Amino acid sequence: QVQLVESGGGLVQAGGSLRLSCAASGRTSSVYAMGWFRQAPGREREFVAAKSWSGGGTHYADFVKGRFTISGDGAKNTVYLQMNSLTPEDTAVYYCAAGPAAQTMGVLSNPQLYPYWGQGTQVTVSS
Repeated sequence: QVQLVESGGGLVQAGGSLRLSCAASGRTSSVYAMGWFRQAPGREREFVAAKSWSGGGTHYADFVKGRFTISGDGAKNTVYLQMNSLTPEDTAVYYCAAGPAAQTMGVLSNPQLYPYWGQGTQVTVSS
């Protein structure tokens, strides 16, 4: 089993920045991909960004390209999401997810890839 704990959410004004962290523990040797998803009230959970440690690099949803950056340490224990130029449309609960090896955007952006999920952290962007 892998446990994930997110942190770094909060309230920020439009145009501001936040940095989310996701710490993994447990059987992290089975983790080769980690991703961030978000869910706003009344909307489905959507893909934000993912990082692959098996040659797949990083991938982003179109609506965050150029604003958000996903990164992680070499030991695969922590992944970060640096969020800049935030808008009220970014308001959501952000979830960290971890899963097995994957390389393509189509797979990495699919929540079904990830058997492990964190509890989520609230991000609220005020106008």
